[in-house]
This record gives sequence, structure tokens and C-alpha cells, in this order.
Amino acid sequence: MTMREQPASVHAFKNDALGNHDATGLADLIRRGEVSVSEVTAAAIERARQVEPFIRGIVYESFEQKTQDTSQPSGGFFHGVPTFIKDNMDVAGMPTRHGSAAVPPHIAAKTGAFAEQMLAQGYICLGKSTLPEFGFNASTEHASAPPSRNPWNLAYSTGASSGGSAALVAAGVVPIAHANDGGGSIRIPAACCGLIGLKPSRGRLIDNDAAKSLPINIVSDGVVTRSVRDTARFYAEAEKHYYNRKLPPMGMVEGPSRRSMTIGLVLDSINGHATDQKTRETVEHTARLLEGMGHRIVPMDVPIASSFPNDFAHYWGMLAFGVKANGRKLMHPEFDKSRVDSLTNGLDRMFRRQFYKLPATLWRLRRSYHDYAKAVAGFDAILTPVLGHTTPEIGYLNPEQDFDTLFERLTRYVSFTPLANATGAPAISVPMGQTDNNLPVAVHLMGRHGGEQTLLELAYSLEEEYSLYHA
Repeated sequence: MTMREQPASVHAFKNDALGNHDATGLADLIRRGEVSVSEVTAAAIERARQVEPFIRGIVYESFEQKTQDTSQPSGGFFHGVPTFIKDNMDVAGMPTRHGSAAVPPHIAAKTGAFAEQMLAQGYICLGKSTLPEFGFNASTEHASAPPSRNPWNLAYSTGASSGGSAALVAAGVVPIAHANDGGGSIRIPAACCGLIGLKPSRGRLIDNDAAKSLPINIVSDGVVTRSVRDTARFYAEAEKHYYNRKLPPMGMVEGPSRRSMTIGLVLDSINGHATDQKTRETVEHTARLLEGMGHRIVPMDVPIASSFPNDFAHYWGMLAFGVKANGRKLMHPEFDKSRVDSLTNGLDRMFRRQFYKLPATLWRLRRSYHDYAKAVAGFDAILTPVLGHTTPEIGYLNPEQDFDTLFERLTRYVSFTPLANATGAPAISVPMGQTDNNLPVAVHLMGRHGGEQTLLELAYSLEEEYSLYHA
């Protein structure tokens, strides 16, 4: 189907068993017997078949199996709620490809640790969602497969690397889906698709195997949702499965806090690129809303060393080098490094040219935890843009273009989110605006280590304001 034959936008919301319910509301209907698990599953599958030709958010589906058997899983707060797991996480009986032609579609023998923590809440996994190769890009585009497209405007990116999950949730196929974040990959697609995306504090949830192997764990798993209460409930339920005693407990955050907070305001990134006008206006408008709620807004400098952008880029390159060098051990014995895309190759080359800088880079990135903690000690949260500019069109971040051009574009675009990954701080994306071409614009709230509760309380407040504004 050509772009001329496609609609400008697409969604699957209708008067069926899923309706317009978020995951919390749907789970409540299932518990009360007002809808059955089989009805909900069938509705999600029908919706997926309706919009998938346009959004391309699914890389593997198990629809036939789930239609035949909806008896599992049993129990859990979200029993019977359909979802998708991102295709860099193993689910027993499903293939894992990491978004790459270099990885053969091997069937996983067991479910990954985080996927177990998530699925223990009762979700029904309908399949695997798309991501760019190894999650390195900020748009879910591929060298040899159709891109995932934004349901709000199909000519535009759905973000990345959890772009397939975000597209499926935004289009109404499922109310909640797995995402993970090594440089913004929960928050970026949430921002592009008008969703809630919380990257938790380092160690809040069970680490996946890849995260455990990193010299500095920058990867956090989580979810993208259409409501703050779904995100809050997900973490409350996850805490029942695993609780990290080094962090303050979250519990169930029910709504906004009435206390007055001190919130830092950052509008431009440390990398020297100014934020575009629409994004800046959205953040400034949000700051005024928060001030009107009784919070104190204090402009501040980016709370990190000026070397951070180059250090994170070097670490990013190290990840690509590691994948190419150890893919057979990390992913599959038949991993074929000759089939990785141009972005992975470019990041690998960039690292190799300056590999000798790695010890100093690791030292500074580890120190960023302490630098950040010191800088935000007098603040409850920091308000920033999620991204340096609004969502780009499909093709702008295509992984097969000239590497230097792509890398420059990525550093201008992904200029705020990596700080939370290196420091291990929690951060959340909340939709607060819209462009003239119907695309969401979000704001970014960063917290103290272990401060997810504060971020969720602020997100509830902003959700109320945004809902009233768009009612």
C-alpha cells in the first residue's frame, strides 16, 4: 500500500469489549464479569488486524494460539488484559530478533526475568512489538523492513526504541505494553505517541540479562500506557513480585499531591543545541501550570558535567562494538555481524577510533550519579523537554543514511533523556501539547533517585490539566 492510499491517521477504538478503557478499567470489568477474557482477547486481535497494515508495530503475533486458549495466566491485578512484549525480551515459545536481520528468529526456551515480573500481573501476551536494530536508533525504522508509523500521523515516526509498543497502545490495540529504556526508549516513543512513559530508578525492577552485563547499567524496563493510573498500578503490582530494599517503596500512587514542590526548569540541552519553538512553548506553558498549582519553578543549569554528551556517545558506541564482537555469545550462535545496519556499523567505527578513552568515560559516567544527586538535592523534580524538537517524519532518522548526518540528527533530537539513564534517576514523559500536524508534544520530569512517587503525583496533576484543556 502506498502512502497516497493510506489515511493521514489511524486508530482502532470502537464499541467492543476493549472500548476506550485503560488497563485498570479493563481489569476491573473482567473481575466483575462484565466482559470475559476471551471477548477482550478477540477484540484486541481484531483491532490489531485492522491497524497493523498501517502502523507496523508487530513483529510476531500468537493470535491463533491466544484465541484457542485464554485460560492463562490466572490471577494478578491485570488478569486478562492483552499486551505485547518488545522484541528484545525473551518470551517462552516466541522468537526474539532484537530488531535485526543479523539475529536468526530463534524460539526462546524460557521467559526473561523482567517479562516474568510483568506477566505475573496477569497480562495475556499477544506477541512481540517492533524496535529498531538493537534499540540504537530513536526512530523505529529498519534497513530491510517497513518502518513503524505514528498513529496520530502516519507520515511521522513513532519514536524508539519501544516504537512498536507505543504505536499499538496509542492506536488502541492494547492499553499497555512493554518498553525499555537505555537512552530514552520508554520516554521518546511515549512522547511521540501521546502516552505516559516512566523510566524507573536504576534497580527498581528486575534487571534483564543484557543490563546485568553492562559496566554501567543504563537500561531500565517498564511500560507505556494511556493513563497515569495504569503506570502507577503497574509499578505497585511489580513491587509485589520484586522489591529492591535499596530504594524507598512506591506503593500505589493514587493521585496528585497537595504539597508545594520546588521544580527546576531546564529548556536547552547541554549539547549546545537550542530546543525548537513548539517544544519550548509547551514546556514553558507546563511550568506556568505547575506554578499556578502552587509549585515553585526555578530556572537552573543542566545538572551534569559538560563532558556528558561525548561520554554518553562513546558509551553508546561501545554497546554497538560489544554487539558486533559478542553477538554469537549474547544473542545466538548464528549471529551474522555482516548483516547489521549502517547505524550499528557507524557506532562501532566511532568507538573503535577512540576506544582508549573508555576508562575515563566510565569513570565520569559513574560519577554522574553523584553529580546529579548533589545538583538536585534542593529540588523535588526537574522539568525539561523530552526531546530537542518535535517528532520527525519517517526517513529523517533512517538507519541507512550517511552515518555522520544521522548521528548529528540524533544528537540534536535525543538531547535530554540520556542523563537519567547514566545517573540512574527516574524520569517520566507526559503529553502536554499538540503540533499543527496532529502530533503530541510532551514534557519530561526527572526526579531524585528513588523518587518515582513524586513524578507520578506531578504527572497526575498535569494529566488533569491536559484533559480539561482538551475536553
